[in-house]
Amino acid sequence: MKVLQEFSPVEVLKMLLYPKVMGILQELNVKNDMKSELKRHIQEIITLTDSEFELIAGYFVSKHFKKGQFVIQQGEKVPYTYFVVNGLMKLICTDESGKEHILSFVQEDWWESDYFAFYNKTSATMALQCLENSNALCITLENLNKLCTAFPKMEHFFLQKANSGHIASQQRILSLLSSSAQERYFQLMNRYPLLLQRVSKTQLAAYLGVSRETLSRLYLP
Repeated sequence: MKVLQEFSPVEVLKMLLYPKVMGILQELNVKNDMKSELKRHIQEIITLTDSEFELIAGYFVSKHFKKGQFVIQQGEKVPYTYFVVNGLMKLICTDESGKEHILSFVQEDWWESDYFAFYNKTSATMALQCLENSNALCITLENLNKLCTAFPKMEHFFLQKANSGHIASQQRILSLLSSSAQERYFQLMNRYPLLLQRVSKTQLAAYLGVSRETLSRLYLP
């Protein structure tokens, strides 16, 4: 095995630069993959040329979050709405007693934020926390408005996504008001069958609005 002194200056430079270069290339690949996912997602609703998409992608920034990291902190400003490319998050509200309520599990292809705080530029009343390492594309309110002005069909895209979100929210409220905990559990599993493998029973109970012990009595593979 060579000792360091036996390497030429060029070889030493290559050894020092190689990890950095590979890290940069890996990051570029991740960003390109994220952009491809955004393009696929948008084109489920509207049609874009390659040149249009490249301009649209410029309004977004990519962010990477670790498991357990808060994307939005309750009480802080909310600069972005987030498109989750991969990973899993939970949108939560903590009441005065310190009890955590899970409003939604945020999976791939979902848009999420504390929208009241985002649109009104106020402090968040909810928090968004990663349950897995996650990658997201983020857009500010200013850039969102500029994007929709520059590309009116993107306004149609965001309207369709908002409509889907409103419908899902109403269905969740109706389920909480009119369905039993067991019915809510099976509704969730029928809609997102793989979710159970990604969240703990404690988190699932917080989403369903029951205690961990009640959940254990309800179901039990």
